Amino acid sequence: MLKRSYIIGMCVLLVSCNKDVKPEAIAKANDSYLYKEDVEHLVPTGTSKEDSLVIVKNFIDKWATQKLLIDAAEMNLSDEKIIEFDNLIKQYKIDLYTKAYIEEVVKERVDTAVSPKELKDYYDANKENFKANTTLIKLRYINLPKDHPKFETIKNKLFNLGKGDRKLLDSYAVQYKGYALNDSVWVEMNQVYRKLPFITPENRGNYIIPGKSIQQQDSLNVYLVKIVKVLDKNQISPFEYIKPTLRQIVLNKRKLELIKKIEKEITDDAIKNDKYEIYNK
Repeated sequence: MLKRSYIIGMCVLLVSCNKDVKPEAIAKANDSYLYKEDVEHLVPTGTSKEDSLVIVKNFIDKWATQKLLIDAAEMNLSDEKIIEFDNLIKQYKIDLYTKAYIEEVVKERVDTAVSPKELKDYYDANKENFKANTTLIKLRYINLPKDHPKFETIKNKLFNLGKGDRKLLDSYAVQYKGYALNDSVWVEMNQVYRKLPFITPENRGNYIIPGKSIQQQDSLNVYLVKIVKVLDKNQISPFEYIKPTLRQIVLNKRKLELIKKIEKEITDDAIKNDKYEIYNK
């Protein structure tokens, strides 16, 4: 408490002595005043006196600059501009309050459960809206040292995956430099470029072919890749790939419908209770 009193006392000394200064004020800018209570909780506990003084002084300077600037703006801007800005401020307040209120009400009332059937029905009815904006690929790959003792076994299992082979390949995973064995997931072309750097936009046509088996070697390691399926850009995105997006779309649609319902309920309730009325002239 002693430190805070000292800081505030010092701040009072930073401003010019003026017989018109209001009690408890520590600064004045035109007709605006800054009071002790405005800076009392500004300085974190444990801050040195020197640092505290700098923090408070900087705050006062910034406060004064803002007050002087807005006064200058109000004096020099045209009446039309001031009216325009005042209207924008009023509208912003309305938008901010109503948006926050609606979001809270929607959060409490919206049903976030979306069934697989609802997703599939929406997808089937709107397929043309879900065209892929990039090439999609299903693949599996392993990057391993070229002198790996089980190299041939791993290669044969990866290229000709049979029942139980995935478990065997997984058992060697700690020895791989990198791998992805889940070929049921669609991946985007840019992910392929990152994981398989020997494939580039210029040569992708030589590699990205359904059913193709690839063995690509560098100085130390070998990439083994099996391309399972390819979906070209602008084709309809598969349901599995677009599923997370579908859920968000369905939820947003549900929220918009709920917002319209809430707005109608508020208006109807106001009319019923004589809080909203249109006068006929």
